[in-house]
Amino acid sequence: MASIWVLLSPWIPYFFSFIAFLLLLEQISYIKKKRFLPGPTLVFPFLGNVIPLVTNPTKFWDLQSALAKSTGHGFSVNYIIGKFILYIHSTDLSHKVFANVRPDAFHLIGHPFGKKLFGEHNLIYMFGQEHKDLRRRIAPNFTPKALGTYTDIQQRIIIKYFKSWLDEASKSPNTPIPLRLLCRDMNLDTSQTVFVGPYLDGESRKRFNVDYNYFNVGLMKLPVDLPGFAFRNARLAVGRLVDTLSVCVEQSLNKMKNEEEPTCLIDFWMQENLREIDEANINGLQKPFQYTNKELGGYLFDFLFAAQDASTSALLWAVVLLDSHPQVLEKVRSEVAKFWSPESEQPLTAEMLREMKYLEAVAREIIRIRAPATMVPHIAGEEFRLTEDYVIPKGTIVFPSVFDSSFQGFPEPEKFDPDRFMEERQEERVYKKNFLAFGAGPHACVGQKYAINHLMLFIAMFTALIDFKRHKTDGCDDISYIPTIAPKDDCKVFLAHRCTR
Repeated sequence: MASIWVLLSPWIPYFFSFIAFLLLLEQISYIKKKRFLPGPTLVFPFLGNVIPLVTNPTKFWDLQSALAKSTGHGFSVNYIIGKFILYIHSTDLSHKVFANVRPDAFHLIGHPFGKKLFGEHNLIYMFGQEHKDLRRRIAPNFTPKALGTYTDIQQRIIIKYFKSWLDEASKSPNTPIPLRLLCRDMNLDTSQTVFVGPYLDGESRKRFNVDYNYFNVGLMKLPVDLPGFAFRNARLAVGRLVDTLSVCVEQSLNKMKNEEEPTCLIDFWMQENLREIDEANINGLQKPFQYTNKELGGYLFDFLFAAQDASTSALLWAVVLLDSHPQVLEKVRSEVAKFWSPESEQPLTAEMLREMKYLEAVAREIIRIRAPATMVPHIAGEEFRLTEDYVIPKGTIVFPSVFDSSFQGFPEPEKFDPDRFMEERQEERVYKKNFLAFGAGPHACVGQKYAINHLMLFIAMFTALIDFKRHKTDGCDDISYIPTIAPKDDCKVFLAHRCTR
């Protein structure tokens, strides 16, 4: 041992000098990219500011937003695990990013380490004509007919969960119930049933729920891809989830070949794919696409991810905002009562929801003032001139803030005011560019009609069937990242039956 030390000791100063040189290069690289922009003057070696990001993401992103607003540039910078990041507050600059998703500009990544987590073959990483064709084939999944089918499914599941919530509340009427996990479980059940319907049996659903929880936990952890770490568990879970969904795709395809009636989203999708293939065969053309079941399973997972956490966030904020604005709550209940009664045997239909204009305005205002996914991360595939005096370096992770955009343009943006989305006010048209909760450009959310429909249905049924009151404590409504935003106290409420059903 001593002889080894004797051999190595002359090299030790060189080793530490080399490490110091690398650390110096890292700081110089950061400062060169940062230039005149607001952000940390120096950063912790390699890790950067990942510890503050993981331990208190709300404070971290609030600081980035404040720095971006502190100058006229509209953006700020930071450094996370060897990655230079740029946070965009300005709506106009966010649109510039959304409009330039292409191989030689910005690549949508969904998560700072998304390709490791989701895999290379993913809907959000697609460009050009291939991406346009896929979105065109997805569109029939969200027609009025399809949404009507989904509404029936959603309503049955929502009522089932409401009954269980109320049963739990009745056991301890003086104890508030945190809704976050309850809403998450309800949404996971809803998403699974709407997207793949009868193709997931009871055992598959249990495994699916366990794996999705692994995935959710890993999203907010350090990206350490080693055994025993949450990020590795999440990555492996995504693979299993996609495999499960791939089996559902195959089963649906076989069912649609028998010309049976679609009962879930994958059925509508496979029906459209088969129609397009038959049309090509009739016209003597080649098969118009070559999607494998695994690829389609991956796309289904994209839908699930987009629908699940963002929807849970929206439902929680709906409860918070309606509780704190009783006049809005009363107007919602009055409008719902005009079209649907809980005592009737008639279900609440998609057609009824389309007639509830005030309810839709409430849903849109909830999403505006509490955009569930506050940022949409992209990576700069090449250098990109963002402004006259700043070029984004290649490899930079760019975070356009759709949350910040919601508080620009609109009159009194901090005020919860659903009337701004009513036709007579026309704020949605005038300030359309500031309503970015569903993104913009070629990767704008393809399922936004489904998302709004689901939120409207939840609000209509929750307000009609349940009396609720928030358990108010200091800071209970503060924003917490999980990874979408939710009330800090997990939305604790007192629940009671409003009527029988």
